[in-house]
Amino acid sequence: MARYKHVDHSPRLLPVDLDAQLVPGSFAHALHHRVDRLDLSAFDAHYRNDDNGAPAHSPSMLLKAVLLGYSQGMVSSRAIERACRDNVLFVALTGDAKPHFTTVADFVSRSRDAVAAVFGQVLAVLDSEGLIGREMFAIDGVKLPTNASKHLSGTRAEFAARADKLERKVREMLDRHRSNDGAGVDRPSDATIAARLERMHRRATELREWLAANPKDRVGPNGGVRKSNLTDGESAKMATDKGVIQGYCGVATVDGKEQVIVEASAFGTGSEQEVLLPVIDACKPMLGESTEITADAGYRSEENLRGLAERDIDALIADNGMRQRDPRFADQTKHHDKPDPLHDKSASRRRSGLFGADDFRIADDHSHAICPAGKRLYRNGKDCTIGGYRAIKFRAPASACADCTLRAKCLRKPDTTPARQVALLTRIKTANHTQRMRERIDSPAGRERYGRRFATVEPVFANLRHNKRLNRFTLRGQRKVDGQWKLFALVHNIEKLANHRKVA
Repeated sequence: MARYKHVDHSPRLLPVDLDAQLVPGSFAHALHHRVDRLDLSAFDAHYRNDDNGAPAHSPSMLLKAVLLGYSQGMVSSRAIERACRDNVLFVALTGDAKPHFTTVADFVSRSRDAVAAVFGQVLAVLDSEGLIGREMFAIDGVKLPTNASKHLSGTRAEFAARADKLERKVREMLDRHRSNDGAGVDRPSDATIAARLERMHRRATELREWLAANPKDRVGPNGGVRKSNLTDGESAKMATDKGVIQGYCGVATVDGKEQVIVEASAFGTGSEQEVLLPVIDACKPMLGESTEITADAGYRSEENLRGLAERDIDALIADNGMRQRDPRFADQTKHHDKPDPLHDKSASRRRSGLFGADDFRIADDHSHAICPAGKRLYRNGKDCTIGGYRAIKFRAPASACADCTLRAKCLRKPDTTPARQVALLTRIKTANHTQRMRERIDSPAGRERYGRRFATVEPVFANLRHNKRLNRFTLRGQRKVDGQWKLFALVHNIEKLANHRKVA
């Protein structure tokens, strides 16, 4: 029988050449040498130990440790601390500095502006290496939960009602326990009652203090009330395919040549329409003379398209009906076996057997219309816009429809609708930005250029979400979350640089 030497895995002390652990061509090697060449003076503003106090950990070392941890899916500061103590690659990269987890957490949460400066420097290096083409920038985002509870969200009115309810329950519990004492009824111990009352009183007090500190509700761009959150007031409730979360939307702008992230920002809003123009303004220094912006239907609105036109920016923004108009997707409905469990946005079917617009006779001068029952419908107001077309509306008087024998065949809800309305499309498209964008994206050239977007931006989010295991933000506050999102984008870009140098 063959004999083999024993493989001993027991702990031991070994001489280790730290520089030899950073293998050329690896991410750790590129990270180590790239960070050492960057200007990190933006981190110095935090420290006040020029003349007094103990020396601080080097920002260069902390930045390397955090970026290497993020590249391996370690988001927790405690996990990064353990790796700096036990993992030989982290030991080599940090010079065996062994930073405490509180130091790591503080560095990540306070360094948003400095990280943005580092992000810009790395972009300049990537640009000098020819990895940014500026032919097409693709914009997309991901909604991730943050360190906040969605159950603590609400408007001022809801918080006030919640505080009233807690205070009322405290009074009811006190009255019930007093009556039970008088009747000699068994009840929980005094300590249990006191703890329960104290907890409810504390929650009510916190709500009252928040209401006093926030005299107004959060207001969205359209003037509507937006829910606040007690643990993170800058986060928002967002609908995702996994349900409703409390978090932030991380938006990335990706160059089409080598999938380099040229701009990364996190926003405390679930509406992608709100963030399109701010994102484009943020990446304006990176735009070329002929750079084309692409984004999906979530970013489309007439206001956004107008803003792009005013900025003279070439863009292709999809709309919800783009696939239905594309002959390449004519058979897509056979793949829809069930509706979206979160929100079915498909158009409701018109009740069969109802009279349509073609069943009404329109006067030549468009002054009135005649319904199938012979009743007259009068013109209702001025021209309006329906689906990008100018239209003329006609409405029947309530008296004409009240006793009509064809009411059930004319109205979708004959029991509640007083009278029928009908619209005549004049087939003259309105000259708005939405219609012009539809025409551009429906053209063969527009479809071909927009099709490049998927291969540009989707692999970037796959890398961050799956390979880097980014499934949530661990901080609170828009600035802190924005800094963490930029750190993940920085990991992605340094990987691009490492892979480019390895191929070269």
